[in-house]
Amino acid sequence: MKHQLPGVYTASRKDRTAYYRASLTYRAKHISLGSYDTPEDAHRAYLLARTLLDDASFTLDRYSADSPLSFHKWICLINFRDNGIYFSSPIYIRPKFFYYYFSPSDYFIFDTEDLFYYSSRRISRRGGHYFVADYGMQVNIMSRYGIRNYAVEGKDYRFINGNRQDMRYENIEIINRYNGVEALSDGKTTRYRVKIHVKGNITVGVYDSETEAAIAYNKAVDLLKKAGVNKAYTPNYMEGMSPAVYADLYSSVKVSSGVRHYRCE
Repeated sequence: MKHQLPGVYTASRKDRTAYYRASLTYRAKHISLGSYDTPEDAHRAYLLARTLLDDASFTLDRYSADSPLSFHKWICLINFRDNGIYFSSPIYIRPKFFYYYFSPSDYFIFDTEDLFYYSSRRISRRGGHYFVADYGMQVNIMSRYGIRNYAVEGKDYRFINGNRQDMRYENIEIINRYNGVEALSDGKTTRYRVKIHVKGNITVGVYDSETEAAIAYNKAVDLLKKAGVNKAYTPNYMEGMSPAVYADLYSSVKVSSGVRHYRCE
């Protein structure tokens, strides 16, 4: 590639038309800044990148939409300048947590223990859900907290401080961790109601413990499948429970007659 203005290199597309790439080296790290239609645009990106890396007065609040560098690249460069670590993800590190940015006002706050995970993965959004590509699969980031894909905020989990952008573990309370289980509280005691959906919701029962309720849901799934219900239910996984204990609870837990006597039409 032919060298032109500082930080600018000419490249060719498959149809042999030219475009221009901007890049620089900082602290022995070669950083690509993007592709541009003109050498002047690529050079402006290079100059801004040098300024961001050399001038600590350039902070995120100085970003504007007409910048020759994307906001994503601003984050990467400023974090490298301030913290000495370059990430390809839009991350800015603080002493006990880090920000993952989508825009200047749109970001998540994560615990430092999640830094390695998100520094090598991009978060994508679809229909209000947030996913990462993990070994070829789209994984909902809420699953890292034990929250099911279509759990309902306020019913199945809540943000303790009310900030939906604060994804630190200490800020997320799991209310209902199992499929089909809903906690019912009168302020003194908590019981657990189980429902399962066939053509409409069928109440399986109300139970004293969350564990009983989760197993009751599994039992309802098995009974409905035996009755000919062809639905892809997801059974509850009882982490740390031995097969013998599970079998005893499964045998003793009661489910409603609506489940036991269900017949497919």
